[in-house]
Amino acid sequence: MIIDVHNHPDYYGYHPAKFLSNMDEFGIDYTCLLSWEAPVNDYDPGYKNSECPFTDVPTPFERCVAYRDRAPDRFLLGFCPDPRRPDAVGRLRSATALFDVNLCGELKLRMMYDNPDAIRLYRAAGELGLPVLMHFDYELPRAESYPWPNFWYGGGIDALERVLKLCPETRFIGHAPGFWAHISNDDRYLTEGYPKGKVIPGGRIEELLEKYPNLYCEISAGSGHNALSRDPDFSRGFLTRWQDRVLYGRDYYDNIHQELLTSLGLPQEILEKIYSGNALKILRGVERLREKK
Repeated sequence: MIIDVHNHPDYYGYHPAKFLSNMDEFGIDYTCLLSWEAPVNDYDPGYKNSECPFTDVPTPFERCVAYRDRAPDRFLLGFCPDPRRPDAVGRLRSATALFDVNLCGELKLRMMYDNPDAIRLYRAAGELGLPVLMHFDYELPRAESYPWPNFWYGGGIDALERVLKLCPETRFIGHAPGFWAHISNDDRYLTEGYPKGKVIPGGRIEELLEKYPNLYCEISAGSGHNALSRDPDFSRGFLTRWQDRVLYGRDYYDNIHQELLTSLGLPQEILEKIYSGNALKILRGVERLREKK
């Protein structure tokens, strides 16, 4: 079984039929469709060329629900309201009760992820049995961007550690350049979103995995692929050490992550955990999927 824990509806022109065909092509049994409910000042307007055309929100939750209603045997649901909204906790509880939400995500906002309103939301997610999927980006120089010079998200690896410490009963899933750059023990994350070359052991990701059992990683997008492809020998060891804390995701429609995992020559039991076992362990309400496994 393969579960893609990170994708979005209406992304790059993938309507439901095209999305399902793509899943079939690459042997993906289930996809968790994530909302991205960011206000217009929190994302590059260029996203509107690839995201949902109906609202100012890049990926409204109702589009995730529409896809799941179209194919309930193939799609799971992710929803994360903006924690800065006063109704955020109520919306999360309501969505979970009404639509059987499986994951709280994607959280991708220009705010410090350890602010008090966000902590309140994470604790509610933990009570509901929802892991929280977080996107991190550092403030890096970019040649062209409107209206901000660049788009940072989350506040960095130190903010993540504060969250892990404050919310031990909630599981968190790290994702994106500002997370995966910390696979290496260096400061290249300050200047590069996708560092290349050999990984220096002792990076902050492994440090946090050691200290906090509520941290997980998902390998989607160019960031996860880059982190695991830059030093195959290190990645083979990393995935072996943390085989119980890594999840498969794509955040797009290609197959580069499966190709990479295959190339690393990992034992089948480790691949099964990454592809589905760990997701089945931490996603809410997936008992029916465990029965099919």
